[in-house]
Amino acid sequence: MAALVTVFCWIAVCFSTFALADGSGDPAAVKNEDGKYFDKEGNPTYKVQSDGAVDWYTYSGFRRYNAECLRCHGPDGLGSSYAPALTDSLKTLSYNDFLSAVAGGKKAVNTAQNLVMPALGADKNVMCYIDDIYVYLRARTNAAIGRERPTKHEEKPQGATKWEDSCMGNS
Repeated sequence: MAALVTVFCWIAVCFSTFALADGSGDPAAVKNEDGKYFDKEGNPTYKVQSDGAVDWYTYSGFRRYNAECLRCHGPDGLGSSYAPALTDSLKTLSYNDFLSAVAGGKKAVNTAQNLVMPALGADKNVMCYIDDIYVYLRARTNAAIGRERPTKHEEKPQGATKWEDSCMGNS
């Protein structure tokens, strides 16, 4: 478990230190590496084409969010009585803080609330797709995509297949 968390923390540090050429503050993609898009800070981000087609990772994130996160955080990241709206949280939460909260868990317990996010750092169904989930939630936070399942998406990049096989222990 510690090794898996270490790997994801290392990935977060690497992505957060990329120096990209584009100087805009827009969360739109400025760098593409084998179908995975990054913003100017090196954080994973979404790409939505003019015809509404999304990148593979946004589409995968929709699927993974609905499989792993929806039961607590509600449909489309809008929150529930069990957990807060992630579309609100991502307005102020950095990529690294998001990774940390998912991997290590989070507690907000006081007289007004009792919120406990379990540590999911050892859950491959979450951590192997954490960037996908983040990208999907980021697109939802910025209203770049609607609440429905994306109807069009890019093909799954070879790098995504390689990462998935390696992370899930299939190779």
